[in-house]
Amino acid sequence: MNIFHEIYSTYFRIASEILKLPHITEKSIYEIIKRDGFRDSILFLPQKFIPQNDNSDWGLLIKKNNELVPVTKNKPVEILTEIQKQWIKAILDDPKIHLFLENNTIVSLKKRLENVKPFYNRKHFRYTDKFSDGDNFCNQNYQANFRKIINAVKSHEILEITFISGNGKKICKEYIPLKIQYSAKNDRFRFFCFSVENGEISTAGIINIGRIKSIKPTGKYWKNNISTDEYFQKRKCVNPVIVRISNERNAKERFFMEFAPYEKCTLSDSTDGKCTVKIWYDYQEETELLIRLLSFGAVIEILEPHRFRRQVKKRITRQYDLLNKNCRD
Repeated sequence: MNIFHEIYSTYFRIASEILKLPHITEKSIYEIIKRDGFRDSILFLPQKFIPQNDNSDWGLLIKKNNELVPVTKNKPVEILTEIQKQWIKAILDDPKIHLFLENNTIVSLKKRLENVKPFYNRKHFRYTDKFSDGDNFCNQNYQANFRKIINAVKSHEILEITFISGNGKKICKEYIPLKIQYSAKNDRFRFFCFSVENGEISTAGIINIGRIKSIKPTGKYWKNNISTDEYFQKRKCVNPVIVRISNERNAKERFFMEFAPYEKCTLSDSTDGKCTVKIWYDYQEETELLIRLLSFGAVIEILEPHRFRRQVKKRITRQYDLLNKNCRD
């Protein structure tokens, strides 16, 4: 009996999701169909999975101890499309993949996809406004530290971390990693954390993984709930940066795409088409925010705070002087 005409269809994927489970309730079937199906799927599709007295169902499930059990012995085969294979082949060429997959897994995947053309090649991309001295993702110590931090984020384990600060100072403390973040601008991974002193949370901080010298598990775990909202609230600037954006060169769309992760408040002016945006940011990331704002050039104007505005003016003046000096030379 051929139930599905296309193996990539929505109903095929719903059936696969249901048959992966060793047992399921009727309520769960309705929830899966409502979540993954079409608007009208809930009207008729559940009856195709739930056994009916007139045998009008697909015969994929049988009732057993007040639950539904698949008649299949094995889980459904997951079939990849050609585009999915091309995408996997492309990301296997990204050095960052070594942080998430073991080397033997990467070698195995490359071998299985050796006849597949990658969706894109890294050489086709040219990055602007990006630092060239990013982290070495292929370094084994870096990979080991990255995975220890990921495990600690999941388990709330307290780690003893030794690293070199931006000022060149060696620091060794106990930390609770909260979240890992990738900076496309710096091509680096960093993680947000709380330092722990005498069994109590002390300060909030950010540590670049590339600066870590060693990580030692303490065997201690933070039992209480950890709120990332509380973390970011502690590090949020007091006075937001206020920016006015013009409507030239698609500036608004580019601006809001660039600063999508930031907390913002926007006010539009219908008279001139400009809008004013307040941006709240982590005070430790102020320099990165400043550089990202400068990349927009004359289509934005930084209004406040005055201290931030002076920093922008200082950098622009320095760039202007360097440009004139090169022209004279």
